[in-house]
Amino acid sequence: MSNFVAWHKKYIKWWKKKLNVSDYGILWISFIKGLIIGLLIYHFFIN
Repeated sequence: MSNFVAWHKKYIKWWKKKLNVSDYGILWISFIKGLIIGLLIYHFFIN
């Protein structure tokens, strides 16, 4: 499990550097992504 956590932290740092955003920016990107995916699931499978 610790290997996965280390990999995930490395992956997040890579995206932060690539997109040139802060930790707060990554949080907002993740929130918007989750919102969009949730709306798509609702639209295609529930509605």
